[in-house]
Amino acid sequence: MFFQEPPGRPDLYASDEPLHALLRQRLPPELLQEIRPQYEAIGRATTGELWDWMIRAEAEPPVHVPYDPWGRRVDEIRTSPAWEELRKFSARHGLIATGYDERLGEHRRVAQAVLLYLFSGTSATYSCPLAMTDAATRVLLDLAPGDLRDRLVAGLTARDPDKFITSGQWMTERTGGSDVGNSETIARPSRVVGDERRYTLHGVKWFTSATTSEMALTLARIDDGGTTPGSRGLSLFCVEIAREPGRGWNGIQVNRLKDKLGTKAVPTAELTLDGVEATLIGEPGRGVANISGMLNVTRLHNAIASASGIRRACALARDYATRRSAFGARLIDLPLHQTTLDDMDAEAAAVLALVLEAAALLGRSEAGTATEAERRRLRALIPIAKLTTAKQAVAIASEALECFGGAGYVEDTGMPRLLRDAQVLPIWEGTTNVLSLDVLRAEAREGAFTALVQDLAARAERSYANVSAGDLATLRAGVRSLIGQVKANMARGEAAMQAGARKIALATGYLTEALLLAEAADAEPVAGERLARFVAHRLRGPFEG
Repeated sequence: MFFQEPPGRPDLYASDEPLHALLRQRLPPELLQEIRPQYEAIGRATTGELWDWMIRAEAEPPVHVPYDPWGRRVDEIRTSPAWEELRKFSARHGLIATGYDERLGEHRRVAQAVLLYLFSGTSATYSCPLAMTDAATRVLLDLAPGDLRDRLVAGLTARDPDKFITSGQWMTERTGGSDVGNSETIARPSRVVGDERRYTLHGVKWFTSATTSEMALTLARIDDGGTTPGSRGLSLFCVEIAREPGRGWNGIQVNRLKDKLGTKAVPTAELTLDGVEATLIGEPGRGVANISGMLNVTRLHNAIASASGIRRACALARDYATRRSAFGARLIDLPLHQTTLDDMDAEAAAVLALVLEAAALLGRSEAGTATEAERRRLRALIPIAKLTTAKQAVAIASEALECFGGAGYVEDTGMPRLLRDAQVLPIWEGTTNVLSLDVLRAEAREGAFTALVQDLAARAERSYANVSAGDLATLRAGVRSLIGQVKANMARGEAAMQAGARKIALATGYLTEALLLAEAADAEPVAGERLARFVAHRLRGPFEG
């Protein structure tokens, strides 16, 4: 009697040749030698404990217990023990701490991005609280009063699981998601404690991620007798969440947990803030401006999660192809299926190259070694990287399910979760349209897109080893076409620029990925083959050479 052998548990570090090549390109040899054992350990964990915790956390999603048996309001959010193990693992492996390790200099964000890339796809989306935690750390370091900063940052960046804390992010209200300008939450002055200006918050937060965290960042309008409408009236606050076992939360009521399409293990809730105390961060009325640094971090995390999900989907599809036979041969030996897998792997390599480029620029910016042109380019590249990789993550997840045939559509194979979890990536931290418009704003304010396109044009004019003349010609033509389309949209006015922003942003993302693959091909011939596949798939018509 025949039973199909399921896919194995691929080591997501050992089997990732494009990653190894990019690490040699991005990190100094001595640093790579120091951190490689950590990468190897997480890779092994993707075949063992991380895989087990992922399965258990997904099987035991969060549960909201509003009342105790005697009718007291307790608002417990109970998560799987596996969720707690993922928290401890994150601390031990420095998934946040590495991004703030000054010993690593400008390489800190690349080193951290690879840790997160290896972890995220097998984490039951514990990558979500990590993204919020990293963003909170950045904001607190940049803007928080000294006492608050010193009290919280040590926990957010701790490597000791007993000291490590996480942060949530409470921005979305019933009035809208990305458009926070309609937020209704009110902040009323409370007291001054040392250098901290405290307020009480009153309102409803409709979508709060990582709700079991020890703190959260949120926006509110200060009630000063004449609150300013729109985003200009919003201020940024830090809530240190106080829970009393058996007595609920101080000043917060959990209305319900969200029943989501995917990311089932992540505790996402709707909250009513009823007098919870919070500390003002930054200047009053500058809340939206003050979260800009946070958005760079969370959007990079989103891109890393996309890259990680793509990598895991590709690895599972390739492993399964060695175990499944059809039409008298293993799938891996059928030329058409092999071509499909190779095309998927080429896309995975392109996405990873873009993610590490964004991480490198962020690391240089935070370390103070970035040039002015690099800082401007980063401002445009982060939203473009996020929106492009998110779209690719959904497409690759769908392709991977198809590689499993009917089994890919069956829930208990675990494959449908890949697609459900990928679908959040184009939504979190700004939808594709919202981010495309953000690129236009960045261009208007600081010439960010111009800096990015200038860099692409310079890269396109270089010569590359192991890149065919035809592929290089396609890249050069692509950059010229991009510039021409931008100029044409500008000539037609603001409405045309907005209408075309999405296509421009995605084209820029794909061209950036391709040119980064071309750069990788200088040191690795097989990268030239990946580039050829990627160019044929993303930058040429279906029947071009």
